[in-house]
Amino acid sequence: MEKLNQSSPLHEIRTHINALRGNVPLHRRESKRLYSFSTLPFAEQLAIWDELWRTENNFWLRLHAYFFLERHLKKESELREMWPVIVRWQEQVDDWGLCDALAKIYTKILVVMPGKVYAQLRAWNRSENLWKRRQSVVSLLYYSRTKKMFPAFDEVEQLITPLLPDKEYYVQKGVGWALRELHSVYPEQALPWLKARITQISAIAFTIAIEKMDAATILEIKALRKVKQNN
Repeated sequence: MEKLNQSSPLHEIRTHINALRGNVPLHRRESKRLYSFSTLPFAEQLAIWDELWRTENNFWLRLHAYFFLERHLKKESELREMWPVIVRWQEQVDDWGLCDALAKIYTKILVVMPGKVYAQLRAWNRSENLWKRRQSVVSLLYYSRTKKMFPAFDEVEQLITPLLPDKEYYVQKGVGWALRELHSVYPEQALPWLKARITQISAIAFTIAIEKMDAATILEIKALRKVKQNN
């Protein structure tokens, strides 16, 4: 009966967000608004945003739940506390925007809880759900420039390889993203690995994978791909 309660936290959030008309930057600014519950302990605020994420099938409302998490990425204790709650949020993901937003959070938690998070990514890697498969590789490195610690090369490669033949467009975009960041972090290992599998990588993933390489390497690897494909 919560939806009839005009004084509930969820009603307060809905009233504010549903009145907004604008793009993501506007919503990000508005997410800094203080609600009546904003002084509650972290766990209690998280419970409110968790209920909203799980019960509201609305991109903008869920985006504000993400913005709440984004403001709590510096304390290891809060990262650990949020994991058992927000790992379930992936169940409601049905677009790339929310998938990649969660990747920013999951990749931070991967640093402080590597065993548990990597095990979950490995499980998602085998899922029938395309957004879970995408998440399994995007969360590994996210944007590597935002991280100081990374999974080992082998750990990343083991989740990328099974998805090389994946038929889903957004999974292939995620594979390309992971390959691009893998080369940024482990160039000496990633380049030979990429060359050895040059014809197994889809055109979608390949285009993204080479984005950050130097011009000479791009020419070399494009030429190799062409030769291998013609043989």
